[in-house]
Amino acid sequence: MALLNLSGLGLGYVLLRQWIGAALCWLATAALLVVALPADVDGVPIGVLVGYGVLLLAAAADGFRRGLRATLRVGAAVRRLALPLALVLLAVPAGGSLAYGAAREEAREEALLARLTVADERVKSGQGLLFDRAEPLYRLALATYQELGTKHAGSRAGKLVPARLDAYYAQLSAPYDKKDFCKAVAPLKHLRGLPGTVDKDLLGTRPAKTDEPLAESLYGCGTAALGVQTAEPPAEKSLNELLDTFPQSPQATRVEPAVREAIKTRSAAVDGGAVPCGTVVELRALRSSVDALPDATFAGASRETAAAVEKGDFACGTSQFRSKEFGDAATTMTQFAKDYPNSPKAAHARSIAIAAEIADEEPEAGKSLPPAKAPGGARMVMVVSNDGPGSVELLYTGPTTGKITLNACATCTKYPSSVFLDPKKVKACTGPASKYPKATLLLPAGNYHFLQKRAGTSTSTGGDTKISKTKIEPNYSYTNCLYVTSGF
Repeated sequence: MALLNLSGLGLGYVLLRQWIGAALCWLATAALLVVALPADVDGVPIGVLVGYGVLLLAAAADGFRRGLRATLRVGAAVRRLALPLALVLLAVPAGGSLAYGAAREEAREEALLARLTVADERVKSGQGLLFDRAEPLYRLALATYQELGTKHAGSRAGKLVPARLDAYYAQLSAPYDKKDFCKAVAPLKHLRGLPGTVDKDLLGTRPAKTDEPLAESLYGCGTAALGVQTAEPPAEKSLNELLDTFPQSPQATRVEPAVREAIKTRSAAVDGGAVPCGTVVELRALRSSVDALPDATFAGASRETAAAVEKGDFACGTSQFRSKEFGDAATTMTQFAKDYPNSPKAAHARSIAIAAEIADEEPEAGKSLPPAKAPGGARMVMVVSNDGPGSVELLYTGPTTGKITLNACATCTKYPSSVFLDPKKVKACTGPASKYPKATLLLPAGNYHFLQKRAGTSTSTGGDTKISKTKIEPNYSYTNCLYVTSGF
């Protein structure tokens, strides 16, 4: 009876017609099946198993006790079959336990495969995103791959991890395959650095295979950014990283020739290009990048770039002048003279700046660039006097270009506006010669444009400007009296 009750079916109680005990066994077995099925990874709680085992032992002991005391009312044939039947029925819980173990193992495999699927979806969701945004998803996926590939390497999911890692490397290397070098740098650096966070045996030789693509991407990204003012990242960042990380690589040896070619190309564009001002912007960006590269290697390139920028600045100013952009030309050439005071072109730049300032008021003065050198031959004297309040700057351009500044006349005042309507009434510069601040110009013969720029005084905060033209002829001397009329 004890063995029949150990089957969990309460058959010992059935033979003894103890229906309450049999019902309790049936209920306990049914409850166990409800809890255990369907099988999952965690299995049946240990408390349930212990409780069920105690119940079976108690039922067996009780069946043994009752069997000894009971008056057997069953036939001899049944008694002979009871023991073999009990032994056979003991195979039911044993077989059920084995089947349940197999089901539980399958549930574990399915759970691991589900985790692998989640990791795959995270990797897939990173497609099309910037790497910085996708990296957290990638890190979560890698953590899952590592756990499956190391702690559960024998599982069906664990055996799929190497193929998933191959696909992971292929997806993150896609920008490099498409020659999108700047976009490829970050994911390739990530792939190369994985041995620091992911099991090295699991990764195998995959990280080492990223060296060549990363070096090529740093080179391609850096050289493409040379001369691009708005490049992100700037050229020097990528190229310095290449030189630091892969100093012996073929890509590192190609950096200096690429830099010099970029300088040469833009320098040639300055000489014959239609937009030298745009080219000089590129040259300035290029100079900034070259100056940030190692001095020992790029000192010569740095000097070449500086010379190209200087040439470009001058070409930009002359281009602006010829394009009638006189205000911009004046600014560019004034700055050139300040930036390169020792340049052979500094004096010419100052002349162009003066001519541009005059032409900004009188476009006729900008028909042609002022000559780099003043003509030889005779010079005519022009004495310029200041018969007006405030200092005055006189700019002139023609066969030669320049400017002079006359101090303020302490006792001079503005002439009434009425004399402006009748110039014959003007009696400017007729007082004692010592009264008026003077300057002498020596001018070659030719046509000149003058721009008078008078500073404000204590009673006049604004200055006055005035344009005039004069023809200087040989063998004459000239006087030029600068005065001011009120109201004009």
